[in-house]
Amino acid sequence: MMQNIGIIGCGKIAQKRHIPEYTDNPNANLLGFFDLNTARAELLAKVHGGIAYKSYQELLANEDIDAVSICTSNDSHAAITIAALLAGKHVLCEKPMATTLADCEAMVETAHRQGKALMIGHNQRLTRTHIKAKELIASGLIGEVVSFRTTFGHGGPETWSIDPGKNTWFFDKQKAVMGAMADLGIHKTDLIHFLTGQSIVETTARLSTLDKRGADGNLIGVDDNAFCIYKLEGGAVGTMAVSWTHYGAEDNSTVIYGSKGIMRIYDDPDYSIKVITDNEEEILYSIDKIQTNDSQTKSGVIDVFVDCLECKTEPEISGVDVLRSMRVVFASIESSNSGQSVQINHN
Repeated sequence: MMQNIGIIGCGKIAQKRHIPEYTDNPNANLLGFFDLNTARAELLAKVHGGIAYKSYQELLANEDIDAVSICTSNDSHAAITIAALLAGKHVLCEKPMATTLADCEAMVETAHRQGKALMIGHNQRLTRTHIKAKELIASGLIGEVVSFRTTFGHGGPETWSIDPGKNTWFFDKQKAVMGAMADLGIHKTDLIHFLTGQSIVETTARLSTLDKRGADGNLIGVDDNAFCIYKLEGGAVGTMAVSWTHYGAEDNSTVIYGSKGIMRIYDDPDYSIKVITDNEEEILYSIDKIQTNDSQTKSGVIDVFVDCLECKTEPEISGVDVLRSMRVVFASIESSNSGQSVQINHN
C-alpha cells in the first residue's frame, strides 16, 4: 500500500536524507511540503510533485497524507509532532526528539492515545557495522562489557545547514535550545544503549562552549562540546565525547572494552570492526563506511519508517525507546549545571 508523505521543514536534512530516501522507496509518495521559506517548499513541490503549503496546519488538514517527516528546528518538534498525531498522521521526527522531557513524554502519550506511529530519526543503530557489532557483543566474543568510549566530532553544523554560516539556527539558543549534546550526543547515547542492551543509569557531564562564535563575534548560546561519564545498569563505566570543534576529519568511533577482548568500531581506516581478543587474536570485518556530512549514504531511517507503516508494527526507533536516551541527555545537562552526578530513573 502506498504511503502518502508530507515534509514539514525543507532544509538540509530533508533535502539530503528524507526526500531522496522517500523517493527511492517504492511504497512512499511525496504529497506535500511546508517550510517557513515558501519558495523552498514551492521548488521541492515542482521537482518532486505534490503541493507546497502555506502552513503546516494546512498540510496536516489534507486527509490524503498518511504520515509526515518533521525536519524543523528543535524548538518546534514537540508542537508540530503532537499536532500531526492529533490530525491522524504517523510521524517521523528528526532528533533531538524535543527540548524538554515533559514534551518528549507528551509526544509518546499522544501517539499511544491516537494509535499512530512515532519514530525518531536516530540512524547510527541502523548501520550494518553497528548491527554486526551488537551481534558480536551479545555472542560473548569479548566477554562482559567492562568499559567503553564513544566519540562523535566534526567541524560544526554551520557548514551543513541550509543557510550556512554563523547565522545558522543551530547557534540560536531560542531555536536550537541545546547544542552538540542534543545534536550529536543523542546519537552516541542511543548507540551505547543499542550495542550493550543496557540502560545508562548515571551520568557525570560537562557541557561547554569552547570555540564557536556567532555573527556578533560572541560565543554561541549553546554547547559546542559535551563530555560525559556514563554508568550502565550492569556496572560498566565509559565515556562519551561529542564536539562541533573537530576541525579536520570526522571522528565517529566507538571502542568497547570487554572482559575477554576489545572491539574497535569505525576506528580503523580499513576495517569497520576490529576485535583483539585476550589471547591477542585479531578478528577483522570490512562491512561499510559510516556516513559523514561530506559523504552522504543511505541512512535506512526512511525504509524502516515506511516498513512499519506498511506492516502496521511499532517502529524500530520508537518514541518510547528514544525516551531512554532523552532522559540521559537531560540528566547530563542537569549534571553539567549542578556539577554533580545524576542518577537516571527509567521506570
